[in-house]
Amino acid sequence: MAKLDMDAFLTRFQDRAKAVRERGVPPLEGTARKQFIEAAELDYLDYSLVGSASWTVEDGELILRIPISS
Repeated sequence: MAKLDMDAFLTRFQDRAKAVRERGVPPLEGTARKQFIEAAELDYLDYSLVGSASWTVEDGELILRIPISS
């Protein structure tokens, strides 16, 4: 089993958020285009939230603290 490197883990989420933000919209029309954009917005939100977390280990449990204020 690979060793968990939390700093690298959070960096991967930051990189994923950036990739989602920068990718273009493929040539879709109508409902498919709307669904793609909505999914990308949720992907960005998820990745950026996790990517902004700080972490600690408390009582043998990994704790991610995600700032929710801007």
